[in-house]
Amino acid sequence: MFLRTWSKNGRIYASVVKNVRDGKKVLQETVIYLGLIEEEQVPYLKAAYSKKKPKLVYEDGTTYQP
Repeated sequence: MFLRTWSKNGRIYASVVKNVRDGKKVLQETVIYLGLIEEEQVPYLKAAYSKKKPKLVYEDGTTYQP
């Protein structure tokens, strides 16, 4: 799954998309439409849906350990 973003009339929209195989074709299917988002949210949403999760580092220098 990955995040697809697009802009229209100066606004940014997003949806979560997954690849689905249909015979020999690979189609992209929308899992959830997130709608209107702020530009500052884009990197966080992309990180949340990426395969390789980035390390979260807080302002005080500590890191998130699940």
